[in-house]
Amino acid sequence: MEKRKGFTLIELLVVIAMIAVLASTVFVVLGPARKKSRDAKRRADFKQISTAMEVCYNETSCGAGDNQYPVPGAGANTLSAIGNIIIAVPRDPVDTSPYQYTWTAGETYYYCLYTKAESLTDTWFCSSDKGVFSKESAGYTPSNTDCCGIDITQ
Repeated sequence: MEKRKGFTLIELLVVIAMIAVLASTVFVVLGPARKKSRDAKRRADFKQISTAMEVCYNETSCGAGDNQYPVPGAGANTLSAIGNIIIAVPRDPVDTSPYQYTWTAGETYYYCLYTKAESLTDTWFCSSDKGVFSKESAGYTPSNTDCCGIDITQ
């Protein structure tokens, strides 16, 4: 009888099972790192949006006019562009509630943009005319009078 070369079905199944165990371990280990990287993108986006809003504030042809911010509608992703400075305002990497870039009720002399942090429990990232901030607080939602702890109406 001639001996055939090759793998048996059992050997192939064992190798596939080992690969599946290793892959699932890698996904579990990388989960927190992926959340932190998305939070870093959120912070960078908020800094970019804040800078664009400040540049737009000083331009007559941008937004609502000279010394005024573009007025977003209240809600998620309501401002699609910031003058000619940002043609397409960035969106959250996850872009599902509560991870959406959400604006408070629009006003020409101040603004508040916020989203929930993914890697930090009960933490919010905010961008306003006062800068870019974060606030840790359970049951909290930013507003025009409290944009991550900053009263932006003053």
